[in-house]
Amino acid sequence: MKLDTVLAKASRLARRRDFEGALRTLKTEEDRYNGSFKYYYLFGLISLYAGSFGEALSNFRLARQIKMKDPLVLLGLAVLYLKRMNTVQAVDYYLDVQEMDPKNKIAKKALVFIRKYSSSEDLSDFLTPKKLKKLYPPIPSPDLNSRTILTAAIVISAVLILSYGILAKFNLMPGSKKNDSRSVTEFILSGQERSNSVESGGSYMYILTVNQAADLYDRALSLFTSYRDEAAKINLNRILESNASQSIKDKSRLLLTYMETPGFNSFNRNDNPSYAAVISEPAIYRDVHVIWRGMATNIEITDEYTRFDFLVGYDTRRSLEGIIPVFFYKPVAINNERPLEVLGKIKIVSSYSDISLEGVAIHQSARLEN
Repeated sequence: MKLDTVLAKASRLARRRDFEGALRTLKTEEDRYNGSFKYYYLFGLISLYAGSFGEALSNFRLARQIKMKDPLVLLGLAVLYLKRMNTVQAVDYYLDVQEMDPKNKIAKKALVFIRKYSSSEDLSDFLTPKKLKKLYPPIPSPDLNSRTILTAAIVISAVLILSYGILAKFNLMPGSKKNDSRSVTEFILSGQERSNSVESGGSYMYILTVNQAADLYDRALSLFTSYRDEAAKINLNRILESNASQSIKDKSRLLLTYMETPGFNSFNRNDNPSYAAVISEPAIYRDVHVIWRGMATNIEITDEYTRFDFLVGYDTRRSLEGIIPVFFYKPVAINNERPLEVLGKIKIVSSYSDISLEGVAIHQSARLEN
């Protein structure tokens, strides 16, 4: 797990057994890391080692809202439930970890313990604090900090730009994420595609000139290589609703399949469209992820899904921008008396006029009330 300077400092203190200093370092930066998976996970992990089990549980749960199937988070939650003697829930988490990481030694060891000491009395006698700590996820190494990563990225980028000048136009920055998934060579328009970038005749929502169609596609490709997927989607959706050529539309559809689902920690809020903007042109925001604040009402939670009406903009309880349905394909804990942020994907409900949100994650904290 790569850590920036602040998180690396907390990790370094924790590895020296200075848990109080590590937690103090994290608490002073709480506002800065709002919605950060790494922050919540590290806070939960250090709280676990410090014996603050309530803090550990709440932060692991916040981290899990962002990444539902992260093995480290599941290990942290599992050991907390094991400590409570809730072996059913603990086993579920350990089995989830094994499914994702069959060679995980902690999950394997924990399941052996639980099977061997199956009765509550035997397990209670066996799971002393010292033995329980052997099932804690390891504290991540602080060796990789943001300066090291940034320096490496700059060096690699410089070499690539010198070697592949044609890609410089698209701001390709390898080294920071999965480079293979951001290769743009197959997506660059040919000369013929540029000169025949629009169709003649037909009825379209947007009418583009030859230059506009090619420029709009180039802009989307540049945003994609800069890991600004949501902004890229808006441009690609406009192309798909326009008189752009079939070839450009086909490349646009293919490029959309390479887009990644963001979390609160990776979402670029500079590319976060407003509710008013989306309502004015829903078609170009199809499948674009947003983070909006508001309140939840008419909540319905089952074992398979969560649904509620989202009062967008009503987090201050002074103004209401609109009401849209939100649907999660999983049960999600929601406090309907507190404001929340919803990370979701915009879905077109009917005739390009109504929208809903397909939920990805929810964030609720006292900070939102301030």
